[in-house]
Amino acid sequence: MPDILTLTLNPALDVLSAIDRVEPTHKLRCSEAVMHPGGGGINVARVLHRLGGDCLALYTQGGVTGHELATLLAQEGVPAQGLPIAAETRESFSVHENSTGLDYRFVLPGPRLQPAEVEQALQGVARHGAGARYWVLSGSLPPGVPDALYAHLAQQAQAQGARLVLDSSGPALRAALSTGVFLFKPSLRELSELVGQPLPGEAEQLHAARQLMAAGQAQAVALTLGEQGALLITPEQAWRAPPLPVAVASTIGAGDSFVGGLVAALAGQTGSVDWPGALAMAMAASAAALLHPGTALCRPDDVQQLLPQVQLQPL
Repeated sequence: MPDILTLTLNPALDVLSAIDRVEPTHKLRCSEAVMHPGGGGINVARVLHRLGGDCLALYTQGGVTGHELATLLAQEGVPAQGLPIAAETRESFSVHENSTGLDYRFVLPGPRLQPAEVEQALQGVARHGAGARYWVLSGSLPPGVPDALYAHLAQQAQAQGARLVLDSSGPALRAALSTGVFLFKPSLRELSELVGQPLPGEAEQLHAARQLMAAGQAQAVALTLGEQGALLITPEQAWRAPPLPVAVASTIGAGDSFVGGLVAALAGQTGSVDWPGALAMAMAASAAALLHPGTALCRPDDVQQLLPQVQLQPL
């Protein structure tokens, strides 16, 4: 049994291309496409595998696109288990605009899952996650999946003594938090939407995160702030990590690399949780992902080179 189980109910074949400038109406002649296996949990598993984590990526898989995604995962050597579905796995299309350095990301909703396929996913988690210490639920839910599914899995994780890490949004996120999770990783926009108010400063951000913890919704919050770095907040302590100065090739995949680095560090610890060490690894993995285009994600040698540069500020 794996030590870490990731679940991706809405995976995607990520297609990346580039063009000098994005313009309306005209036919845009793009560069040759590069494809990677994608979806939140799959990307987290790819990072965990690269950083030496004992993980399994559990994901839904359908049609020709799903077969290609499975092939790409196998080429990377990522331990993975596809759950067959009748519909075609979606594609996501990203275009890098060379003239500005901006990324344009086109994300499709994904195939509609049937009730039997949803049940198959639940059974898969119960079977493959039985001995796992960490469960990672990352990404959106596809059409046909009840909003309460992540909440059900949060209850299941608690019953089995697993630590659940959640990186999602919308009604499914709210339902899962109402049950309670070990670690919640929102962006600033997601946390602001969750609490229903803007969070312009550090004090407001800390207060919002600790409100969630006081309500039993999370034991810790890792708040990513884009170009401002990240915060890691527990009920008693908090740390700020400023961004690392790197040459940015693309921002795609930085969030998933952050989660992968965070969980890899947590799973490698014994005894009490070393939150600063986990935040440092997350920041190094996230910065390393910025060095490469599309969802190429972070490379282990880049992570190790960047790790000593991470500076943490206790708050």
